[in-house]
Amino acid sequence: MPKYIMWGSYCKDVLSKREPYRQAHLEGLAKQKESGVLITLGPTKDVTQVFGIYEAEDETTVSQLVEADPYWQNGIWTEYAIKEWIQAF
Repeated sequence: MPKYIMWGSYCKDVLSKREPYRQAHLEGLAKQKESGVLITLGPTKDVTQVFGIYEAEDETTVSQLVEADPYWQNGIWTEYAIKEWIQAF
């Protein structure tokens, strides 16, 4: 199955603005991880960007997962890009 990387950006003041949505966000990610579609996801140390690796049927599936996330729906993630990734090693 193809793998995809997702790079996104966080809003300003993300640490305080994400709080009302954080639990639902983490629960959704846990379900994705359990199903095998999400390999890993997390913020950069400076909490300005998010990076994720997914294993999915297609890019549309990954976009749907990102856009269903409370962080996207509530403006915590402000933009994202998805690219199919070839794991060389």
